[in-house]
Amino acid sequence: MKKGLIIVHTGNGKGKTTAALGLAFRALGNGFKVCMIQFIKGTWKYGELEAAKKFENFEILPMGKGFVNLGADKPNPEDVKAANEAFEKAKEAILSNNYDMVILDEINYAISYKLIKVDDVVNLLQNKPDKVHIVLTGRNAHEKVIDIADLVTEMKEIKHPYQKGIKAQKGIEF
Repeated sequence: MKKGLIIVHTGNGKGKTTAALGLAFRALGNGFKVCMIQFIKGTWKYGELEAAKKFENFEILPMGKGFVNLGADKPNPEDVKAANEAFEKAKEAILSNNYDMVILDEINYAISYKLIKVDDVVNLLQNKPDKVHIVLTGRNAHEKVIDIADLVTEMKEIKHPYQKGIKAQKGIEF
C-alpha cells in the first residue's frame, strides 16, 4: 500500500531545495508526476527551471518575489500576496490528484516570515489525498509542521564557501 509521506527539509545548512530536487528526480524515474511550487524564488533564472523542462512530468512554478525584507516590523503586502497565491496554487496541486509529489519549496520561510499562516498549512497537510507525497523546504520549520511530518531532516552547516569570500556560483547555488 502506498502512503503519501510528509517530508520536511529544514536547518541552517545548504541543500534543502537540492535534497527535494533529488527526491523529485527519483520520483520521476519511477513514473511519478511532480510539481514544485517555489514560495520565495521567482525573479531569477535558476538551473532547476531549465532542467525541469527536460522532464515531461515535472513542473516548477516560481511564484515568489525573490528576497523578502526580514527586518521589517510587518511583512510587505506584496510578499504576503505572492505567498498566499503560491499557497492557493499548492492547495490546487495537492488536492487535484494530478501529482504524486508536490514540493513546497521555501514554504517554511513563508511561515516563519508570517507571509502565510501555519495553521492553514497544517490543515492542508492533514487533509491531503492519501497517495500524495508532500515535501516542505526552508529554514525554521514550525513545530506544528515538524509534528505532523513523517520524515524531518535538518541540514546543519559545518562550513560554507561564503565564509572564505566565495560568492554563489551558477550550477551550485542556482
